[in-house]
Amino acid sequence: MGQLPPMSPFQIIFNPTSAAELARMPKDLQLQILGQFRGLPRELQRDDSHFGHLTRQGRSLTRYRLGDYRVYFERHPLGVVVHRILSKHSLKDFMFRSNLDADEDERLQGNPKFWELIEQAKTAATKA
Repeated sequence: MGQLPPMSPFQIIFNPTSAAELARMPKDLQLQILGQFRGLPRELQRDDSHFGHLTRQGRSLTRYRLGDYRVYFERHPLGVVVHRILSKHSLKDFMFRSNLDADEDERLQGNPKFWELIEQAKTAATKA
């Protein structure tokens, strides 16, 4: 098996909203989520076919499943910027209330309210 090229520095940047979402979780869950992020740079470099992808109006987000949570981020020259960390249960509730019935990524990608949720995080980051 061939070796991967050495990695350049890779940062995982949490905007204020995603940092607050992480901070509200129990400490053991925070550690579990952060621990799973350690492998993210290599996973993105190898094969990102197991990640979800959502695109709208030229903007592209990646979904990373961590157990019962969904982490939505976009690539950044330094690594990734995490926009939201949402429980799959809150997403199911969101999709139910929005009357969505397709694949999870397709449902979210086509729903303007989901993108508003992402933009709220971006807006909060600029105010901080």
